[in-house]
Amino acid sequence: MAYKALTHPLAAEKLALLANSLKDAGPVAIYDPHDMVDTVMALLPVPVTVAAVHTHDSLKVGQVRAGLPLRPVVDMGQGAARTIWALDFNHAAMESRLSGLLPAGGVLHTLESVCLPRHMLSVAHNYLDRLNFATNLAFFRDTAALSTRLVTANYWARYGARAVRLWLRLFDQDGQVLRTWDYDVPGDGQAIIIDSADIRHRFNLPEFTGQLFIHAQGIAGHDVVKYALETRGKGTNASLSVTHDANAWPANRYANLPAPAEGEDVVLWVQNSHALPIPSGSMTLNRMGQDRHVPILPELAPYQTMAVHMRDILPGLSWPEQIEFRAGGHVVRSRYEITQHNRTRIAHLNVQRADLRPDAGITRLDPRFFGRGYLLPFPVPDPARYRTLLLPSPMAESLTTLPVRVDCFDVEGTAGPSRFMGCLPRDHGMVLDVSALATGPGHGELLYDFRDGGQADGWLHALIRYEDRQTGHASETSFGSHIFNTIMTYRGEPQSYVGAPPGLSTRLFLTAAGSEPFSFCRLIYPVSATWHAQSDTSLYLHAADGTQIGHEKIAVPMSGSREIWPHRVFGLSTLARAGAGAYVIIRDTTCRLFGYHGRMAEGDGRFSVDHMFGF
Repeated sequence: MAYKALTHPLAAEKLALLANSLKDAGPVAIYDPHDMVDTVMALLPVPVTVAAVHTHDSLKVGQVRAGLPLRPVVDMGQGAARTIWALDFNHAAMESRLSGLLPAGGVLHTLESVCLPRHMLSVAHNYLDRLNFATNLAFFRDTAALSTRLVTANYWARYGARAVRLWLRLFDQDGQVLRTWDYDVPGDGQAIIIDSADIRHRFNLPEFTGQLFIHAQGIAGHDVVKYALETRGKGTNASLSVTHDANAWPANRYANLPAPAEGEDVVLWVQNSHALPIPSGSMTLNRMGQDRHVPILPELAPYQTMAVHMRDILPGLSWPEQIEFRAGGHVVRSRYEITQHNRTRIAHLNVQRADLRPDAGITRLDPRFFGRGYLLPFPVPDPARYRTLLLPSPMAESLTTLPVRVDCFDVEGTAGPSRFMGCLPRDHGMVLDVSALATGPGHGELLYDFRDGGQADGWLHALIRYEDRQTGHASETSFGSHIFNTIMTYRGEPQSYVGAPPGLSTRLFLTAAGSEPFSFCRLIYPVSATWHAQSDTSLYLHAADGTQIGHEKIAVPMSGSREIWPHRVFGLSTLARAGAGAYVIIRDTTCRLFGYHGRMAEGDGRFSVDHMFGF
């Protein structure tokens, strides 16, 4: 949690002042009670000369931190440094603890000066409580051609929060602060809508393409800021995208970035997530599975947003080849934007795990307990109208093979055709046209198949692209696999949005638009083995103020799927009464369902698809 506490924009400003003070104080001896010195040093905007790092943990003495062996804190007064920096946010506590250990004439510094104001904390008595730093970043843009809208709800109220508010800071493309403001969300289940066009008009702002920092305060129960991000074209621009929230943590590598197909321009939006510049060449791009790395040469200023065109930096690659983004921990999950036929579509990259290793146990999962094991379910809309293209993606740094197949199911859950894609190498460029395999609308499931050997780590991912054969409009999404709806568990699976495994329950969020483009979701009931014959699913319509104004029941057959359109389920008049910001909670306590949300304009066929979020 130290990372989020120190990278908050307000904290980062204060940390810069503290670092400059320490820089001028000569050699510094550090006391590191929370094992965070490496994180702190990486976030300093100016170098601080460290003479020694001390710990009170006798078992850690001799371990290396910040490039130095840890020394016992009892020896702190014996060194030459007269400036002591205790990496704790409570100055009084550190002063009491270290009073007998400070060198003669020593000066004690802590991190208390970096703390956020008390009124911004959800848990005031414990500064590093995870609820104090429910933060996230969103790609945010408003130009003559395109606008963005962030949509979610006050889901913290169901855990007891009563005075939720958002602290918001908007950065422009150069990383400059355009505006900082508060957004009060006092109502239980109240809709949250942050529209770029409204913000631009309200604050009289110029066009911008940047990022929005979000800090949820006064919250309870849930420390992740989840949202759907809509991108819409203005005027005659027919662009339409809805994507999932960003990952609030930076990573070293990202995947699911496609190379451009013919006639496409693929742009990676690189957004600096920190108050530090990103040095030239410290981020690179490469073809997945190959070691020729092309650096991103311009230095990025703090919070700057930069468009990187794949054809410029990797001109020899084309769809369905994949690109790996080595971000060096400088950015949270980035977006990419594809322009084709004067329309854009936006999707997100996924974090490539550094901590996972192939797990031989997955190859030996007992079918009595886990059936077909890990599944990645995805919609297959009417093959006569839409192409469904699936591109498996390695999502762990150590993975070298992907042994996979695709199983198809119709909407009633009847198994259909299956296709073994092979034991694919990490650098494969194989895409499967699932619409050519399926016999009708329904869904597909990507899963492991070890008939030709291969590795598995339980983090099986794929990019799924949808193309309208009539209009040429396209959309894409990416996600990973889980074990679904089994009572036996394996390494934290099957997961649930509510409770510990095997929670087998569902709570999904779906916007409810009463005018075009209408919102919809593809709700899938995947099972790794066998579970209930049908789901027992409730659809709760909430007005923008959180009031429940409608309830309908549906049943999804096991291994089947349903398409849900709120304006058809509840009626346009009811949605009009619910108001802008209305939403649907999809709830099931008998099984875990998996959903994909989107928008569609029935008039011109514009549509978008991405996986849903729950809380």
